[in-house]
Amino acid sequence: VQLQASGGGFVQAGGSLRLSCAASGRALSSYAMGWFRQAPGKEREFVAAISRSGVITYYADSVKGRFTISRDNAKNTVYLQMNSLRPEDTAVYYCAAGRSASSVKDEYDYWGQGTKVTVSS
Repeated sequence: VQLQASGGGFVQAGGSLRLSCAASGRALSSYAMGWFRQAPGKEREFVAAISRSGVITYYADSVKGRFTISRDNAKNTVYLQMNSLRPEDTAVYYCAAGRSASSVKDEYDYWGQGTKVTVSS
């Protein structure tokens, strides 16, 4: 499966963005999906994950209550709605497809190319 992330950009603190991850080559419903992010000079970290059906979701503590992961299997797309953005949310955001919804990078087999989010103070 190929993943294409989009929706990043420049936003002021307190603003919102919605990231999308479109899949091709295989039905998205075959995979659990995750979002990760990597800030300059830092390790890639978990942001959110969603099960194949969309019933189960997980979030990093740092984004809980502000970010929402969702999916539309009919459109082969996963979303990350990001509200109340903070400068520390600045990073390249990656979507990933795997066998189970997990916070562990190694659980994911396929990765998108990343979309950059910059939050100004």
